[in-house]
Amino acid sequence: MNVAAKKAGKKATKTQDATAMLRADHKLVSGLFAQYEKTQSSSKKKQLVGQICTELSVHAQVEEEIFYPAVKEALHDHELVPEATVEHASLKSLISEVEGVEPDGEMFDAKIKVLGEYVKHHVKEEQTEMFPKAKATDLDMRELGARIAARKEVLLEERERSEAR
Repeated sequence: MNVAAKKAGKKATKTQDATAMLRADHKLVSGLFAQYEKTQSSSKKKQLVGQICTELSVHAQVEEEIFYPAVKEALHDHELVPEATVEHASLKSLISEVEGVEPDGEMFDAKIKVLGEYVKHHVKEEQTEMFPKAKATDLDMRELGARIAARKEVLLEERERSEAR
């Protein structure tokens, strides 16, 4: 077996199920919000907000492009996915208000606090309602996970290139 085939085989066996991958994203962002709460440094706050915005933006995009359509179809859902999509719109609006902005006091901190609360609410609904229902369908969660991982990689590379300009 050649090196490329071995790597492909390794990657296939390492692929996480979609909900495990999305849960890991949720945990990461929750930790970033916790770090933000503890820091007083403006430069550290700016760095954390940049990371939070990147993680949330990429996460929302892969959910909307890959996970939500699959779940909506599998569940014949007309409630969970539309509600989650509306919640994403609210998150994106707040992200646009803080991304790339210098932390400048209490209003900035308040926006981050509200963003964190929105995310916490959204995560709770996904993890307690949507994910269990999705896992109970015949969706191939590993295949969805592989698609999500590949798309995230592309989106993160695109963001890095645009930030480098």
